[in-house]
Amino acid sequence: MGLLRNSFCAMVLFAASAGNAATLLEPTLHLKPQGVEGGGRVALTLDACGGKTDTRILSALVDNRIPATIFVTGIWLKRNAEAVEIMRAHPDLFELENHGGRHIPAVDMPRKIFGIRSAGSPDAVQAEVESGAAALVGAGGPAAKWFRGATAEYSPSAIAMIRRLGFKIAGFSVNGDGGSLLGAKETARRIGAAKDGDVIIAHINQPTHAAGEGVVQGLLALKQKGMTFVRLDDAGGVGNDGTTD
Repeated sequence: MGLLRNSFCAMVLFAASAGNAATLLEPTLHLKPQGVEGGGRVALTLDACGGKTDTRILSALVDNRIPATIFVTGIWLKRNAEAVEIMRAHPDLFELENHGGRHIPAVDMPRKIFGIRSAGSPDAVQAEVESGAAALVGAGGPAAKWFRGATAEYSPSAIAMIRRLGFKIAGFSVNGDGGSLLGAKETARRIGAAKDGDVIIAHINQPTHAAGEGVVQGLLALKQKGMTFVRLDDAGGVGNDGTTD
């Protein structure tokens, strides 16, 4: 996932190239709250967009038995075979899902989103989704059930197409690391403040960023509070904008 704004939960309006107003959506996703006082459950989702692997986060997840759903691109899969093998060696912890073939926003009209050029057409959106799914299977992973596009923004028509292709779309309710651009302290605060039913998004592909340290600190704080971590495939989740129903 590319550079993200500090708030993912607002609807952003852009102008289409033809001059007509077009709405891009940033879907949310929540688990059904358990209603457990002082505890509950949260889903940790981590994007692996490209680059390398933040072993601080990966090691903490394994050592502390914290389950996570990892959204991987075809680009990241090619460059991180060792990390993929670690994840595959712990199927009880890691669920690998589709983040696209080339990390291209799933928007079927030409534009840039946070500096990243969109797919630009329905055919290109479909190619991004299907190539990501194929890359995951080609790396020995399971068939993907969930998709999250680069930047986590979508055109409504792209959402409908992705659903027709058989994927649920993974929004979130807590933006943990601001696209991996936040400092460790703020990242830890955001993640540590997650509530019962929240879906957290952060990144596992920026090992040189301070945010990774904050991800670990925030997760350990949640565990200390008695929060249970679940993977999306195990917990489901309800998204808005037609992303899961």
